[in-house]
Amino acid sequence: MQALNPEQYERLRDLAAAWQQQQGRSLKASPHYNPRLSVDALCFQPLSKERPDEEEETYLVGALVTPVSLSLALVPAEEAAPPPEPGTRRHFALPSGRYPFVVERLARSLWLWRCELMDDLSDLDSLQEASRLAQQMMDKVMTHGGG
Repeated sequence: MQALNPEQYERLRDLAAAWQQQQGRSLKASPHYNPRLSVDALCFQPLSKERPDEEEETYLVGALVTPVSLSLALVPAEEAAPPPEPGTRRHFALPSGRYPFVVERLARSLWLWRCELMDDLSDLDSLQEASRLAQQMMDKVMTHGGG
């Protein structure tokens, strides 16, 4: 697996911070809110996909953990041209299968494709547990036949 560069790690930190800032109040209002968790972008790795109608797209694929949910996230590997409109839907093929994603815009140049896989993390006791869950999810998603 290819390591991320310092700029990519910084973008993921910025993305998690922007998510927390934008969604913080609504997360706390959720009946499944877990105060032991925070927003974190975990287990990201480069993923290149080619679409017939576009040039090659390069994304970072990983897990977005929040106090409420665990999602697959695709983040442009570099600052891309204008992002798709928020709410745009698209299926992406990952090694374990095809997943439905939706565009979410967080800040000026921060946006991601997100596919929520779990919407209740209230039973997790720590961020370390959430991190292990994210790693297990990514291992399954990035393995052929793992979906």
